[in-house]
Amino acid sequence: MQTLVLATSNKGKLAELADLLAPLHFDVQPQSAFAIDDAVEDGLSFIENAILKARHASRSSGLPAMADDSGLAVDALGGAPGIYSARYAGEHGNDLANLTKLLADLTEVPAGERQAQFHCVLAFVRHADDPVPVIAHGIWRGQIAFAATGSHGFGYDPVFLPDDANGSAAELTPAEKKQLSHRAKALKLLLAQLQVTA
Repeated sequence: MQTLVLATSNKGKLAELADLLAPLHFDVQPQSAFAIDDAVEDGLSFIENAILKARHASRSSGLPAMADDSGLAVDALGGAPGIYSARYAGEHGNDLANLTKLLADLTEVPAGERQAQFHCVLAFVRHADDPVPVIAHGIWRGQIAFAATGSHGFGYDPVFLPDDANGSAAELTPAEKKQLSHRAKALKLLLAQLQVTA
């Protein structure tokens, strides 16, 4: 069984992706297992950052790698927080501060104008210099709530109201989220491409 390095240190993403990747029959390992530091994310899009992270993990490990770059894009904020979703409030990974800032920024935005999308771009490289990385882009559409609800998930899940579910993303069971989320959508697209190109 070939090892696949997941280029993330985010425990929530790692748990979701490891579960969703089971059909690939890889031995999925986080980059921390190889003492790989996070890549510098200086791309201007989810796609650029996902490729940067995958190449960095592959170059550091000598193994195939997959990276996820994802975030929330809110129409009323011109697509923000976008690629800065994890550090929207300044400190990387502070979910509560990010949620608080997002809700504050949307205080004056009425119910009918709070459309948003979760984006997930997955990049898979066979080696660090792979000229044809496999890219998949999943989108989960919904609205931003006026207050956080639910205790499942992570990140912006408590304030994201998916169009295809009742309640917030944080009120979905892990099994429901696995079927509906932007990450699930991206992975289905990625798996279809990998089966064609394998």
